[in-house]
Amino acid sequence: MKTSFLFSIAAGIMLVVAVYVVWTVIGSSGLFDSVNEIVKSVVSTPGDTTPFRIEEYINTQKVMGVAALLACVDVVIFTALATLGSFLYNLAATMLGGLEITLAED
Repeated sequence: MKTSFLFSIAAGIMLVVAVYVVWTVIGSSGLFDSVNEIVKSVVSTPGDTTPFRIEEYINTQKVMGVAALLACVDVVIFTALATLGSFLYNLAATMLGGLEITLAED
């Protein structure tokens, strides 16, 4: 359980860093300006003075918050599933014969 918990923490950190890197690349590529122009050309009226800005709806804080929430859920689920999986494997190995995997502390 401890090992799977540490691996899931590492996976959660990698998820948050990867989301930040991808979000930074998307932001610096000019995609948001292109989306703003496309939406402006589709839904704008001649007398409309307020421009559409996608950054008001989807910003870095919201994306990183969702990524952190998913990372926390990932830690809980991955730890539980890995612990259950190792228990079931050791149970099957005991009943059917085979290799039993045990982590020992030095």
